[in-house]
Amino acid sequence: MSSTSARLRVPHWSGVVPVLAVVLLAFSWGREGMAGPVVALLACFLGGAVLAAVHHAEVVAHRVGEPFGSLVLAVAVTIIEVALIVTLMADGGDKSASLARDTVFAALMITLNGIVGISLLVGALKRRVAVFNPEGTVAAFGAVATLAGLSLALPTFTTSTPKAEFSTTQLVFAALAAVVLYGLFVVTQTVRHRDYFLPVTHEGKVIAEDEHASPPAARTAMLSLGLLAVSLVAVVGLAKGVSPTIESGVAAAGLPASVVGVVIALLVLLPESIAAVRAARRDRVQTSLNLGLGSAMASIGLTIPAVAIASIWMEGPLLLGLGPTHMVLLALTVAVGTLTFVPGRATPLQGGVHLSLFAAYLVLAVSP
Repeated sequence: MSSTSARLRVPHWSGVVPVLAVVLLAFSWGREGMAGPVVALLACFLGGAVLAAVHHAEVVAHRVGEPFGSLVLAVAVTIIEVALIVTLMADGGDKSASLARDTVFAALMITLNGIVGISLLVGALKRRVAVFNPEGTVAAFGAVATLAGLSLALPTFTTSTPKAEFSTTQLVFAALAAVVLYGLFVVTQTVRHRDYFLPVTHEGKVIAEDEHASPPAARTAMLSLGLLAVSLVAVVGLAKGVSPTIESGVAAAGLPASVVGVVIALLVLLPESIAAVRAARRDRVQTSLNLGLGSAMASIGLTIPAVAIASIWMEGPLLLGLGPTHMVLLALTVAVGTLTFVPGRATPLQGGVHLSLFAAYLVLAVSP
């Protein structure tokens, strides 16, 4: 591939913006009481870093193919997100006891209802019916539902501890289960049954690769992979940088403090959300579902073991059990998701149902 083609695949702005965003992050990290214009500048570069991350993720995905491309973006975002959670928990004391639970649950609602819902709606409106592979999708959703039940629902009902938290033995089991199931999921998705996670046509034919464009050169893909990592660091770091302003706005509006976590989760998962919608518009709904379900699986499969290890040196409780309201939302999501994914085809109605559950989560976060 010529150098001209490589430049077309990695535009100048997509390389400059992430680097400038990280430089800005380095200068603003740890500073409190930043002026309004500085916060506005952070927000602008945050948006630019999100767009750059989406672009570079698509370049990498085009090079390695599905489902590896979706896995790269999902794991990269989640690893940085987990690092942020552990850092905040280490600095937050008792007030951060429920941070991991709230963040993971927010990620589940965003991915399983927000990303899945908008992807199905866009895909179905474009082609009347959104088509995907039920074998891989149902398997991934079953793993997500199992880990969500073990890690978030079960702690509410255990009797070894007085609060919605695991005992040491139970936490070790939950962490091991998360690691094992996530490992099995990755092997299933990328090795043994990769064809279950590839996009399909309306006739059921597997689309092995993009038929409309040749993949980028290896050098271009490696450059995009590095810039993707830089972009994601900038997204998560700048999201944390603007969080004090978000907290002040939430407090001034009289909203619950948990709304801050929802806003931060929305910002962190924005690259995946945009990538999923763009894939659905190209009639690659399976790719969109890979992003949503893969992110949900990575969020639980990496966060729970990380906080389990971090709890060794952190003081205070680690609350993982959901409350009654969130338990109902999780149960509805599992039931509706099962009915949506089993047929392998979805109309705009299914997309609307998932988006309604996501809207209910947002409303209840604002008005519990």
